[in-house]
Amino acid sequence: MSLDKLKLSKPLVAAMTDAGFLTPKEIQLKTMSRILGGQDVIAVGPEGAGKTTTYVLATLMKLKYAFEEAPRALILVPDAEHVDHVLEQFKLLNRNNTFRILGIDSRGVVETQMNEITDGCDIIVAVPDRARALYLKLALNTNKIQLFIVDNAELIVKKGLQLPVVELANSAYKSQHVVFTEVLHEKLNHMISPFMKDSTTTIEVDEIGEKQAEVYPQMLYQVPNFRTKLNLLTLLLNDAEFFDKVIVFVNTRLTAQTVYKNLNNPKPGEISIYRSLFFDDEGFDDIDDFKANPDARVLIVANENLGDLDIQGIPFILHFELPEQKETLIKRIVKQGDDEVVAITFSTDIELIEVKKIEQAIGERMEVIELPEDLKIVDASTAKPKKKKKDEEEDNLERGAAFHDKKASNVKNYNYSAGTKAKMTYKNKKGLS
Repeated sequence: MSLDKLKLSKPLVAAMTDAGFLTPKEIQLKTMSRILGGQDVIAVGPEGAGKTTTYVLATLMKLKYAFEEAPRALILVPDAEHVDHVLEQFKLLNRNNTFRILGIDSRGVVETQMNEITDGCDIIVAVPDRARALYLKLALNTNKIQLFIVDNAELIVKKGLQLPVVELANSAYKSQHVVFTEVLHEKLNHMISPFMKDSTTTIEVDEIGEKQAEVYPQMLYQVPNFRTKLNLLTLLLNDAEFFDKVIVFVNTRLTAQTVYKNLNNPKPGEISIYRSLFFDDEGFDDIDDFKANPDARVLIVANENLGDLDIQGIPFILHFELPEQKETLIKRIVKQGDDEVVAITFSTDIELIEVKKIEQAIGERMEVIELPEDLKIVDASTAKPKKKKKDEEEDNLERGAAFHDKKASNVKNYNYSAGTKAKMTYKNKKGLS
């Protein structure tokens, strides 16, 4: 498929060809006409899908005339590294320096950046907090902004930069708004909903790489926050008969200790920490000792300074937190021999970015599992747990006085299908029972 499908100007087609872009990406085919037509757009696609090139081309197409006093396009990105990347893309495609493009981030002096803006520019690529500071100092005039773009919106949310994005977007109220992101979730929607029009079009490109290796069955729980993760982990691990040998990965040794303290630990030695920070916690210094001990059921392991760990033979691998490097998790889930293993991942909205990157790398989607009915979901704003559905008083009224709630340890409704549960049954218990 040729670049003609994008309906670009001849200079841009020539620039794309010279840069080695010979065929359009799917996200470009689906979004370009809508952006050029003036629609507000949310574009969702994985890393490498061509999101940056898409809005660089759209910006150069929409701003037909250069060299006006106030900027007409504002592009917000999460950090200085992304500023540099976007400027490189503009340099590649902005032939003959038709437009004046300015990068703004925390590496520059505010006064110098103020002067650069007032000297005149057409396009600004900036981090949100510095752009907001310049706007408040009356250096950044948003009255002439025609195109307001938020790139890597999921990372902007992760960095907690929602407020400056919303303020700047609302100040450029006459502009068209376009958001590019790898994932959509509640926190991101909360950021963009104040300025995206009701007629906004959401376009998702769900590209997945080729399968690189055989991996264990992957299951994903999407939870709202850390406290709810703790409740979910406790609820699952209360079923000692089913989860008979488990390794739980967290990111730091302090988190390992927090998880350990929050888990029900009815039998001494049943739940332990790998190389604990504190001498009085149950723990193992050698993974083989945990494997060989029939009374040791759950081992909590911190990724912090961990190195290689032989977890072969353990039937349940739980990632309570996503490691910083996706390769760390991927190495653990690659199938080894005939072991029957299931890998379960807990993810908040913010961690869904890492989940997507892992799925892209392994060429396979994680199976999303519905949260258990009896899970207590914690409202982060109040820190008070609430039932997923009705509260206990309403339950009692409906079910009658003779009804007695099950103990948490007896609740085994995890919403697994028969096929899923069959995958999770660990048949070969030789040496572990």
